[in-house]
Amino acid sequence: MLLSGISIPLFGLVDTAILGHLEDPIYLASVALGASVVNFLLWGLGFLRMGTTSLAARRYGQQQFQALNLLLGQALLLSLLLGLLLLLLSPWLIPAAVELMQAETKLGPLSEEYIGIRLLAAPASLMLYAIIGWFIGLHNTRVPLYLALLINGVNIALDYWFIIGLDMASRGAAWASVGGELCGLALGLHLVWRQLGRRLPNLSGLLQWRAYAELLRVNRHLFVRTLVLLGTLSFFTAMGARQGADILAANAILLQLVHLCAYALDGFAHATEAMAGRAYGRAKLDEFYLALKASGLWSLLVAAALVVAFYLAREPLIALFSDQQSLNDTVRRYYLWVIALPLASASCYYLDGVFIGAGLSRDMQITMILACTLVFLPLWWLCQPLGNHGLWLAFCAFNGARGLFLGLQFFRHHQRGWGLKA
Repeated sequence: MLLSGISIPLFGLVDTAILGHLEDPIYLASVALGASVVNFLLWGLGFLRMGTTSLAARRYGQQQFQALNLLLGQALLLSLLLGLLLLLLSPWLIPAAVELMQAETKLGPLSEEYIGIRLLAAPASLMLYAIIGWFIGLHNTRVPLYLALLINGVNIALDYWFIIGLDMASRGAAWASVGGELCGLALGLHLVWRQLGRRLPNLSGLLQWRAYAELLRVNRHLFVRTLVLLGTLSFFTAMGARQGADILAANAILLQLVHLCAYALDGFAHATEAMAGRAYGRAKLDEFYLALKASGLWSLLVAAALVVAFYLAREPLIALFSDQQSLNDTVRRYYLWVIALPLASASCYYLDGVFIGAGLSRDMQITMILACTLVFLPLWWLCQPLGNHGLWLAFCAFNGARGLFLGLQFFRHHQRGWGLKA
């Protein structure tokens, strides 16, 4: 899961690096703005991955294999329908979303074009969420790695061809992402077919909406939680856009490094979801805590290693993204926040895995709302005189607050034995 996790932002770094070396930073800025909208729309439905993992891990622990197959069919059907709905609504959603970001006028058309192309792959993207979540629940973490390598490998090859070879700039970056997602879905469905051994889910179960009750209940809380998270990230991007294209482009570069940190730590969070979920399904409290101790220790060690790596590799990383001196100087000015974020964020990523594994999605929803409304927004408001530094300070505190609030909920459930027997 660590390897599959870090492969996603590593290949994403290539998108940013190629666009950052073009003559005009407007292309990088427009993709940063467009990607923020796409991430909000697609990652807002990321419960399809988390909810599927949570239920699959517990059913795997209970050895309910028929229910496992039915869960996959339900998740895929729900993903397909939501993806098609998103695609149908895109002509109205895209202009409204770009307008809401209040970016510079010249960024609007490029960003809208980027978003429109990316959303063509919305059904494929959401179905991949379901496939990846299901395999993680089965403790089969090689499949997410294979999918990540294929998707991002195709993306990087098409990036180079479209952006450099065909001079398509931001439009090329969008088509490269679409190509990667479609290739990933083809491989994912093939691996599902092999895993099921042609034992397809019962069609009648897929058409009985009452059978979706547990999946929808878990996903309802995760949906709200993810919307708040993505709303915070989109607000962060919009406030950067208000400060000009240079700040927006610099923040886009820094956020690529933040995503690298997030995906690396998410590797252990996903492993925690699978191991803790299986132990929870088997009602084994000692096995549950053993999984939490192992993943918690490694999360902390990886976070510390990322801090050291970001500190030592500052100049090579900045040079990798752009050869524009003014943009690089802007990145240097705010680079310290990238160094601080791994340790500030480690606990919230780890505890997300714990609560997903235990199926306690309501706690995740509540703590995310509290972190945004009680910490991020008030701190951003008070720190506006600090400009972009104030924005990054609020974002760093937001991640720390998520970990703190989840930690308080963790100890509450610990005192109650998580509803399990030792």
